[in-house]
Amino acid sequence: MRFFVLRSLNRSASVKKLIKTLKNIWSIEELRSKILFTLALVFIYRIGAHIVLPGIDPNGIQSQMANSKKGILGLIDTFAGGAFSQASIFALGIMPYISASIFMQLMTVLVPQMQKLQKEGDSGRKKINQWTRYLTVAVTIVQASAYVTYLNEMTKGGGRIPGFEPYFWYTTVIVLTAGTLFVMWLGEKITDKGLGNGTSLIIMVGILARLPQAFMQEFNNRATGGGTGGGILIFIIEVFILIAIILGCILLIQGTRKIALNYAKQIAGGNRQFTGARQFLPIKVNSAGVMPIIFAQAIMFLPTLFSYSNSDTAKGIGKIFSNHTNIWYMIVYSTVVIGFTFLYTALIFNPKQIADNLKQNNGFIPGVKPGQPTADYIGAVMDKVTLPGAVLLAFVGILPGLVQLSHLVNTQSFANFFGGTSLLIMVGVILDTLQQIETQLLMRQYDGLMKSGRIQGRQTLTQASI
Repeated sequence: MRFFVLRSLNRSASVKKLIKTLKNIWSIEELRSKILFTLALVFIYRIGAHIVLPGIDPNGIQSQMANSKKGILGLIDTFAGGAFSQASIFALGIMPYISASIFMQLMTVLVPQMQKLQKEGDSGRKKINQWTRYLTVAVTIVQASAYVTYLNEMTKGGGRIPGFEPYFWYTTVIVLTAGTLFVMWLGEKITDKGLGNGTSLIIMVGILARLPQAFMQEFNNRATGGGTGGGILIFIIEVFILIAIILGCILLIQGTRKIALNYAKQIAGGNRQFTGARQFLPIKVNSAGVMPIIFAQAIMFLPTLFSYSNSDTAKGIGKIFSNHTNIWYMIVYSTVVIGFTFLYTALIFNPKQIADNLKQNNGFIPGVKPGQPTADYIGAVMDKVTLPGAVLLAFVGILPGLVQLSHLVNTQSFANFFGGTSLLIMVGVILDTLQQIETQLLMRQYDGLMKSGRIQGRQTLTQASI
């Protein structure tokens, strides 16, 4: 009896703390205005995701676009928040901007002139951002043209307005390009005046928009005995498995390997002497973030174009790579993710530069000589940490296919949330947003969101602009 009383008291105290925290958040005028501004722009984005392209019959397009919710296209549709399958003006979403940003980020690492431009400060970054926008327009036009071809294939049986046929290609490319640029503008405004990273939030909102529908489909499927059946109990078990996978993703995102650092005594300002400090160099288990999965998905999407070929062999290859539950797809996909994880980590992580910075600031790793030996040591630790991180990242990437292949989940829309890019982005953005809210609270002497410890954020999708 005493146990239940104490448990009730603890639960009551937790509820009171939650209410108090919400009141503290709302009492901060700056934080309140940022939250309301962010919600307003997100609401505008969600409205646009339901506006159908000109020349499309909204009543007839649903049945024609049913195939866009299956296989690899289903993952793309989840990423776009359902706008892809609805032939919306935001069907391409923010993805062309992400592709352009990733390309420009790689160029700043590979091209010396771009590195020099990035080091010029605000003026250099403004030029790079401007070039990124121009590249976004070019990428959007190419992807919009491909999407028009896909729409022509899907709407042969209906779903188009006949009188609009002569203008359909031009208007669709223009509207899709304008829609992507508008979404990019929304993301930048959220970053400047709202809460969190705008581009990441837009992606997360698109992913979360499909979650209630996926839950209801799976619940109804289990309740009515569809698929493998199982009833409500199996659905509850699925939810607990999903929660466990989310916890695993949090560990993958926040996991670090700390390298001990010592700093020698320094004399500054005449005779003032500062004693040596002991700090740590954190090496992330997953330094590359979700970039390897995004790269892998882009590469795995290219062979699906063979499906439109007349060759039987090409069609077979396209069929394999359009089905994320295929074993060969999973093997190739995992290999590409692991390879890109090491490649991207090598591009963004420079042990030589870190070793030089430590040497300039009188810092050293205990038991390791400064200079090249320190760079070799950091590089060796990075390789050892990256390998399990890359394997875990590849496993998370193929989890939706494994879940669907094992019939653990009946509906693909629900299976897509059991891993992959969508889940990693969703978890990472939520952690990052909560960390920003907690920072605002602590700056004003309020308690944080947690009783102990601090919420750690994540790396943004790209270090340049996302």
